[in-house]
Amino acid sequence: MPTPDQIETQGRLSADRPLSDLTWLRVGGPAQWFFQPADADDLAQFLAQLDADIPVFPMGVGSNLIVRDGGLRGVVIRLGRGFNSIETDGNRVTAGAAALDAHVARRAADAGIDLTFLRTIPGSIGGALRMNAGCYGSYTADHFVQARAVTRDGRQVTLTAEDLQFAYRHSDLPEGWVVTEVTLEGPDGIPEDLHARMESQLAKRDETQPTKDRSAGSTFRNPAGFSSTGRADDVHDLKAWKVIDDAGMRGARLGGAQMSEKHSNFLLNADQATAADLENLGEEVRKRVFQNSGITLEWEIMRVGEHTPKEG
Repeated sequence: MPTPDQIETQGRLSADRPLSDLTWLRVGGPAQWFFQPADADDLAQFLAQLDADIPVFPMGVGSNLIVRDGGLRGVVIRLGRGFNSIETDGNRVTAGAAALDAHVARRAADAGIDLTFLRTIPGSIGGALRMNAGCYGSYTADHFVQARAVTRDGRQVTLTAEDLQFAYRHSDLPEGWVVTEVTLEGPDGIPEDLHARMESQLAKRDETQPTKDRSAGSTFRNPAGFSSTGRADDVHDLKAWKVIDDAGMRGARLGGAQMSEKHSNFLLNADQATAADLENLGEEVRKRVFQNSGITLEWEIMRVGEHTPKEG
């Protein structure tokens, strides 16, 4: 099988490409290979020829991601201009996977389609699908119609809700598959009202979250609730920030990393933190929360790549 640099593509392939400047937390080592396909056909042809043993990691805009300091082996795929179109048809919006959530929400509002829940979610539509992103009680799954993706072996497929098996902050997208396009559907709305609602949402977010600091959004998922039988259910009335506060970890620091004073479920690169600083502080928060309440917090931020030798 050819190595990545021996595959003919229309896109751009780079070796040892630093990733820190592509993540919102500005940390992490390089990608062994970094591929930006020109379009879905280019991506499909590349993956069809790529050795099946080489790992593939689709990367969005890095809004909810820690790349470890040792970097990522294999091929990191990042979609760009060929994947950011946004089209409306009736109550449906079809967006390239690289289109930003905020842009999709605004374009939908222009067309009188209510997808306002997307406005304050950082990241791209491809990432929103993968993580079943949500806000204000609405989730991507609630509006999902279908998606297009390229499989690890280079096939272009259409995905349904049954294929993805959405759950809280989760979808069953197979490893190495790359989402290229997502179709969502929303109820009717008056454009002026939808835009006004989004402005109100932005103002509320800025009041309660450290939007001017270097973060990756919510660090931990809200803990699952428990039914009367004692089994975990899909109710998330208990908030992660509350159990973090109760454990005394609001404002906690480790190296250059800090849990925000403004919203304790936001992990910040406060002072030239390394990826190890950030992840280790997050793990300390999880430990303290468990010791205090018996609750095991689950990471919402994705952590990928290899530790450097000194990190163990």
